[in-house]
Amino acid sequence: MPRPTILQIVPELHTGGAERTAVDVAARIAAEGWRAIVLADGGRLVEELIATGAEYRRFPAKTKNPLKLWRNVGALAEIVEAEGVDIIHARSRAPAWSALLAARRTGRPFVTTYHGAYNQKSRLKGAYNSVMARGDVVIANSEYTADLIRARHPFASGRIVTIHRGTDFGAFAAPDRPARAERLRQAWGIGADKKVILQLARLTGWKGQTVVIDALAELAARDDWVAVLAGDAQGREAYLSELKSRIVANGLDGRVLLPGHCDDVPAAMALADVVVVASTEPEAFGRAAVEAQAAGKPLVVSDLGAVQETVVAPPDVDEGDRTGWKVPAGDPTALAAALDATLDLDPSARAALAARAKAHVERSFSLAAMTERTIAVYRSLIE
Repeated sequence: MPRPTILQIVPELHTGGAERTAVDVAARIAAEGWRAIVLADGGRLVEELIATGAEYRRFPAKTKNPLKLWRNVGALAEIVEAEGVDIIHARSRAPAWSALLAARRTGRPFVTTYHGAYNQKSRLKGAYNSVMARGDVVIANSEYTADLIRARHPFASGRIVTIHRGTDFGAFAAPDRPARAERLRQAWGIGADKKVILQLARLTGWKGQTVVIDALAELAARDDWVAVLAGDAQGREAYLSELKSRIVANGLDGRVLLPGHCDDVPAAMALADVVVVASTEPEAFGRAAVEAQAAGKPLVVSDLGAVQETVVAPPDVDEGDRTGWKVPAGDPTALAAALDATLDLDPSARAALAARAKAHVERSFSLAAMTERTIAVYRSLIE
């Protein structure tokens, strides 16, 4: 078989599950000896992508303007023909419409990955979202997502393949991770005597930063913690201002930090004493929950979406099998109680929890398994 060329398209290469997965899959395509091309409109992950051996092409993939999307169809079809692309793989809705039409125009197989539990409160939004279910193969990043696709877009039922998001576990065992964590502690101005409560999520309402702040207000009597809500506001200045005001109003100034985007997730996880995923809407996968377990950290999550697959907790299992804590979404009192419990874990309980959590995610959510299954999808379409 001639060397296949796989083209992925994503709006930008900043932080996020779609972007991270595009880079990880491109790396595996290149390692396979195939040709990987990624189209995107810039982003902080571009250099990492190029270092994998993949090719990056700047493309106006983040536009949602209908006229520009239509123009992108022709531009994308030209790239497909000129570069001998064998498969087009779309990872976001707006560029997926251009990619779908370009695939039909050029006769190439079309793959989509349904990365999110996209808002669908109207028939028009449902039609817009439906492009992600129109692939020759539709990859769901969890069983939760697969069920969501079947419910929303029954026509896709026979073409759905579940491939859980994969994590690079080696990054959470690097020998220099403690030193990098200490540099983060110093950069964030956190005293060595403080326990660290960590949330890693872009600053947007449904990620639940306001719920975390309200929960922390209930823990204010404890003086042994500092909380870090690390994430990029991505232009949401009004929301960032709201968070800052809420911190001050709750008397948490200096105890709840908003340092912006964190490039070194393994180091941040190493620094943490407990990790929070406080989403108020379902996570289609929830990468941070898996990464926290890979790092062996106590974890508190909202009981929504794919956490049923990624986090093990009573009453579904015995207490001795727990890998994290699940609390009702949007409930700061329940979140505060779970945080209080995790902060008080003794060293032996922490060690046992860490061992269970690492074993759980390594069995089910490895980067190697995800990329291997994705390559298998590509092979099924070109062999």
